[in-house]
Amino acid sequence: MGETAQDLELAFLDMSGTVFHDNGIMERAFERTVTGLGVDAGSERFGRMLDHVRGTLGQSKAGVLEQLFAAEPERARRAVRDFERHLDELLATEGVCPVEGAEQSITELREAGLRVCLATGYNRHSMNTILERLGWMGLADLSLCPSDAGRGRPWPDMVLTAVLALDLGDVRRVMVVGDTAADMQAGLRAGSAAVVGVRTGAHSADALRAAGAHVVVDSVRDLPGLVGVPALRSG
Repeated sequence: MGETAQDLELAFLDMSGTVFHDNGIMERAFERTVTGLGVDAGSERFGRMLDHVRGTLGQSKAGVLEQLFAAEPERARRAVRDFERHLDELLATEGVCPVEGAEQSITELREAGLRVCLATGYNRHSMNTILERLGWMGLADLSLCPSDAGRGRPWPDMVLTAVLALDLGDVRRVMVVGDTAADMQAGLRAGSAAVVGVRTGAHSADALRAAGAHVVVDSVRDLPGLVGVPALRSG
């Protein structure tokens, strides 16, 4: 990390749990979805499904639902549609809230000369709704969701898509930041030399390190300092 800080060109930032808190709406949208498909919220099956959702945080939400209903393709397609509808309803009525200092950190990273990409496991419509509700449309250089890239995390597709879209020459100059093991895995698989975990979201510091984080910080607020510390810049 120390040897690469001075060469960074892009900060690839996860959204939910990293730059905003979802206030539990993702799990509520999931519960409404599967109970609407006949799964009792008090059943063992529901518990297993919820455990899977929590264990795959950071991944494409559509992909996770397709995994849960893999033996029932039609129900899987309906689950994806219903989840997106329920999520949009909750976003409209409850919204999300930014991690303290997130907007300022993104601004400071860009002022320092880095490009910034915001990435999510939600679909494009939900992502744009979140950005609009936060007043963040145009805050970053680029925003990506799984359908923009082919696959969501833990695959490297979104990181590599950002490199191509912003015409960068070396994925090692990308700092990948997130709150889940899937974020760390995506950064490593893409070849990033700076994979950073934050403690504001789903997974613990130990889990982030076990997934390969090069460094774990308290919050996205620490990123400008991490990049700008003289000791890091000098290697």
